[in-house]
Amino acid sequence: MALIVQKYGGSSVADTDSIKRVAKRIIETKKKGNKVAVVVSAMGDTTDDLIDQAMSIDGNPPEREMDMLMTAGERISMSLLAMAIHAAGSKAHSFTGQQAGFLTDARYGAAHIKAVRPKRVEQVLDEGEVAIVAGFQGINEDGDPTTLGRGGSDTSAVALAVALGADICEIYTDVDGIFTADPRIVPTARRIPFIDYDSILEMASCGSKVLALRCVEYAQRFDMPLHVRSSFSHRPGTLVVPEGVDPRTLPNLD
Repeated sequence: MALIVQKYGGSSVADTDSIKRVAKRIIETKKKGNKVAVVVSAMGDTTDDLIDQAMSIDGNPPEREMDMLMTAGERISMSLLAMAIHAAGSKAHSFTGQQAGFLTDARYGAAHIKAVRPKRVEQVLDEGEVAIVAGFQGINEDGDPTTLGRGGSDTSAVALAVALGADICEIYTDVDGIFTADPRIVPTARRIPFIDYDSILEMASCGSKVLALRCVEYAQRFDMPLHVRSSFSHRPGTLVVPEGVDPRTLPNLD
């Protein structure tokens, strides 16, 4: 049995049909005998819409209130995904960043994770359910919600995987892995099957948007293997692995 953390971005949970498709994929992974924890982003353009609404009210909104607002998007997607899994005949339990034990510093809008204490997540996994966690968010020592800034849900997923001692962290997006160039712009771009942390960090620093820099740095620090895949296909994707790890030994490489 493997413990797998899966992260689904906004394009993967953009509407209810997408959420149902993601629920089916999660249940398929669980039926293979794996424990599955899931981190989700807000649906589609929800975060941008919330920012637009805030700015239409106050051109310079208080940072605390913006973070209070921003955490709402992921709460919507996490609860709808839990409902979709339930409707498909399986069991899931959703958690906010706070409930999942994400403790951060006090920087609103760009908080850094100080610790992850996922006791409730572990309990749900031990009971055989899927644990769904709202990405991009945590709580500071004052008890206020905080957000992690750009790429925050990817970072949430890696941090949760490390805290749980997961075997792998799967990052689901709308492209079939990491390519030599953006395949949506360059049709001849080639998929990279395997890559090491240093190479992907170099790509990220040069503007590649597949993985956030902080997410890869966190994975490298704790030797957490990453699997970048499309949620719209079952193609192999790209494995980001520590040096010396045989990619064939990693779980769920369907």
